[in-house]
Amino acid sequence: MTIETLAKEGRERTHIGLAGIDTQRLKAMRNASLRACFNRLEETRYRLEFVARVRGREYINDAAARTINSTWYSLESTSGGLIWIADAPKTSADYSRLVPPALRKVRMLLIVGGDSPLMRKSFTGIIPSIEACPSMAEALQKAYRYEADDVKVLYSPACDNGTDLVDEGEEFRHQVNEL
Repeated sequence: MTIETLAKEGRERTHIGLAGIDTQRLKAMRNASLRACFNRLEETRYRLEFVARVRGREYINDAAARTINSTWYSLESTSGGLIWIADAPKTSADYSRLVPPALRKVRMLLIVGGDSPLMRKSFTGIIPSIEACPSMAEALQKAYRYEADDVKVLYSPACDNGTDLVDEGEEFRHQVNEL
């Protein structure tokens, strides 16, 4: 059976079939190999990591999302309305790929590290509220005071400014715990 034949029967069936193949491959692995695979999962520590629930609102640390594609995946895979915290880029980027998920989900964009005319221009008219914040602490205070109950706060930088991923992830976690 070809992938085209599988695809005709529906995308969900294709994914279920591929998951079944992966399951069979996992069963064939020896225990040592399986342990080695799962030991590498710690590398994803700052990837869509739940940090805390404060006043019923979830805070999600995605400091590892340092590209447009990674942030696109984060926006697409996080359910519900979002307050998106991003870093101010030091270089130009094409944010057009982020417009569709931002239009559907993002209610507020908080840009950490100063204003970004490029981000502001890309999302004006798409995201209802866009604000620049000098620090992560201020961004989280603004997110905390946002007056909607059904949103999650997602830190997904969308750029690599040369700062350490671990430092950014830990800063987000620390500031959330200070709320």
